[in-house]
Amino acid sequence: MRFRHRAAAGFATLLLPLAGLAGPAQAAAWGSPRSSAAESGGATATYAKTQDWGTGFEGKWTVKNTGSAAISSWTIEWDFPSGTSVTSAWDADVTSSGTHWTAKNKSYNGSLAPGASVSFGFNGAGTGSPANCRLNGDSCDGTTVPGDAAPSAPGTPTASNITDTSVKLSWSAATDDKGVKNYDVLRDGAKVATVTTTSYTDTNLTAGTDYSYTVRARDTADQTGPVSGSAAVHTTGGGTNPPPTGNKIKLGYFTEWGIYGRNYNVKNLVTSGSAAKITHINYAFGNVTNGQCAIGDSYADYDKAFTADQSVSGVADTWDQPLRGNFNQLRELKAKYPNIKVLWSFGGWTWSGGFGQAAQNPAAFAQSCYNLVKDPRWADVFDGIDIDWEYPNACGLSCDTSGSAALKNVLSALRAKFGSSALVTAATTADGTNGGKIDAADYAGASQYVDWYNVMSYDFFGAFNPQGPTAPHSPLTSYSGIPTPGFDTADAIAKFKAKGVPASKLLIGIGLYGRGWTGVTQDAPGGTATGPAPGTYEQGIEDYKVLKTSCPVTGTIAGTAYAHCGSNWWSYDTPSTIAGKMSWAKGQGLGGAFFWEFSGDTGNGELVSAISGGLS
Repeated sequence: MRFRHRAAAGFATLLLPLAGLAGPAQAAAWGSPRSSAAESGGATATYAKTQDWGTGFEGKWTVKNTGSAAISSWTIEWDFPSGTSVTSAWDADVTSSGTHWTAKNKSYNGSLAPGASVSFGFNGAGTGSPANCRLNGDSCDGTTVPGDAAPSAPGTPTASNITDTSVKLSWSAATDDKGVKNYDVLRDGAKVATVTTTSYTDTNLTAGTDYSYTVRARDTADQTGPVSGSAAVHTTGGGTNPPPTGNKIKLGYFTEWGIYGRNYNVKNLVTSGSAAKITHINYAFGNVTNGQCAIGDSYADYDKAFTADQSVSGVADTWDQPLRGNFNQLRELKAKYPNIKVLWSFGGWTWSGGFGQAAQNPAAFAQSCYNLVKDPRWADVFDGIDIDWEYPNACGLSCDTSGSAALKNVLSALRAKFGSSALVTAATTADGTNGGKIDAADYAGASQYVDWYNVMSYDFFGAFNPQGPTAPHSPLTSYSGIPTPGFDTADAIAKFKAKGVPASKLLIGIGLYGRGWTGVTQDAPGGTATGPAPGTYEQGIEDYKVLKTSCPVTGTIAGTAYAHCGSNWWSYDTPSTIAGKMSWAKGQGLGGAFFWEFSGDTGNGELVSAISGGLS
């Protein structure tokens, strides 16, 4: 979790001609490249299989506006044979109902001027090819489907009256030229009911379980339209760990080394007002070495004596008390704020090299972690364990080759050892690129063992590339000119969700710091630089509490802020951009937010206040 950057995986893509994938008649049904503007009168959609590795493949759809008027949005529908499916997608929102698949444009690529085109890609499992393609209700070759047009997508369902076993769903009506006959209600992609009204109560659900609901309309000609947006629902009950509906996780990292040069103590959480606005703390970091969990800094952790003015309780530590250091301060904090849960986080950027050996014997690793976290001297301080592995089966400070199942095996062993009453969480990459770090490990399979994932949606760009181009280090969405498509929060979250990780187990990450360059003359992102901007503790990095006055914001892009002052260029989040990110996170049904780390905030905790307020 300590500041890092990610390298994108580079590879060559071979575009296969469509004629090589199927016969001419089937190719035309998918949207033949031979369609002309005169034939189409509007738009075409063409498909290409860009990679094939036997049991899976990479596909690409391209939408082209062949008409004379602008297109404001697009929806592609097609059928896959049984056994073929989309496993992840980028630059489109892809959903399914059985073997029927629907792709809708993102907010940034729906508009197409005459002659313009846009593509989105996906990874697939199986060997089948698409059929029965429709673009905005018409044939993908640009011709109009005879008869009535299919109905529009209904509004995204709204969930209410959620109990242990039921939920009420409501949605806005679809439209159709001949009238809507009824609606199919889909739970996790499977139809559970057909109703004639715009509401439905689903029953016989399991307590404490995540569900995803969509709706599609059927017209009087029995044509079904595209599915709606999805609504994430978590039923109540079923254990103590998942948060109740509407009660979002608000987690901050406290660093063991912050008590030194930064002079940031646990007491600062109280004086800043932040302790009253959070639900969880990750204490960073424990070491991972010799296949075991180990103490990171014994002096800071349990030995340092705090004076009365440094102590949460206002009482000075004595030389002979059983526990001192940060652990005792966290104990005092929990006595003052009993709602706060504390997890001990192991690994981080510097110590993730030890996970490879730990993965060779997950049960022994889990036992060592349990013995350390549950040490009688501080067992009451910690409510669980967090694993910050950067990165499973990929490269961070060092490279790991443990295999895609290693993370799942480690987290399974930890859950088995710590039991259902303890919190088990993990930090994850936010690399949303195709073939990137999310694809390198089985995050979906591992998700059943964690209470949530902390998605590190920051440090995408920075002066680790000293000549630039300048770019915001924590973009919420993609934008025109982004140096690496897929390096943004929205694409990362979409990829996790497409792989099957429940939205309620994903936390958006916020950095309470900025990244910057020097030697920059251009105000807007995309400029060149001569190196990292000077920082208090590290070149190219500075706390928000410093930047807000030393280099005030001059612009915003992709849901975050940037600042150009003199020859320095910085990007960082502000209370305003954090409010936007929290609103987005709630709209995505995410479990909450976390941030790195407390000491970067102002003395009155204004960024923590923005996170807490935005999730309330």
